[in-house]
Amino acid sequence: MEPQVFVGIDVGKSQHHATAVNQEGGVVHDKPLPQSEPKIQELLTDLVAKHGELLVVVDQPKTIGALVVAVAQQMDAQVA
Repeated sequence: MEPQVFVGIDVGKSQHHATAVNQEGGVVHDKPLPQSEPKIQELLTDLVAKHGELLVVVDQPKTIGALVVAVAQQMDAQVA
């Protein structure tokens, strides 16, 4: 399925930042994101409910971004 929203996660040691844009390039989310599995799930669930299929892009997928990758994969979101 083709992503309707592209979510970029800039991971950090104390918190992350999430920006999401739709296919037209409009920003649909741009806020800090706590390093918390429930908060990550909440954000991704909300974006799916409002916009449809996601592509989640994480800048450091093997280190502090591994939790974001795992949560996105558990939700069957595409990950890059």
